[in-house]
Amino acid sequence: MSAQNSAGIQTLLDAEREAQKIVQQYRTKRIRDAKAEAQKEIEEYRNQKEEEYKKFEAEHSSGFKKAEEDASKEAEEKLKEIQAAGKKHGDKVVEDLIKATTDVKPEVPEKIVQV
Repeated sequence: MSAQNSAGIQTLLDAEREAQKIVQQYRTKRIRDAKAEAQKEIEEYRNQKEEEYKKFEAEHSSGFKKAEEDASKEAEEKLKEIQAAGKKHGDKVVEDLIKATTDVKPEVPEKIVQV
């Protein structure tokens, strides 16, 4: 009878070990599935936030583009004015510079400052 009880206990222990393996495999599968589901949710959330950011950026950057275009036009107009003034008065400026460097009029300082 003892051998039979021992064999029955051994069968129960084997069955328990097999059940533990099955439970562990199920838990492992559930963990993998949960991880995959969480990764999918994270990716969806990231995509949603990127879309919101792009929408926000598109709404708010249009004013910057207009301001940039206006500034560019204004700078172009100023540049044209400067170029026109250069063409109109350039010869006179060069002539005055040459005259200032060639017509030297030395003056004696009234007071010499020593350093």
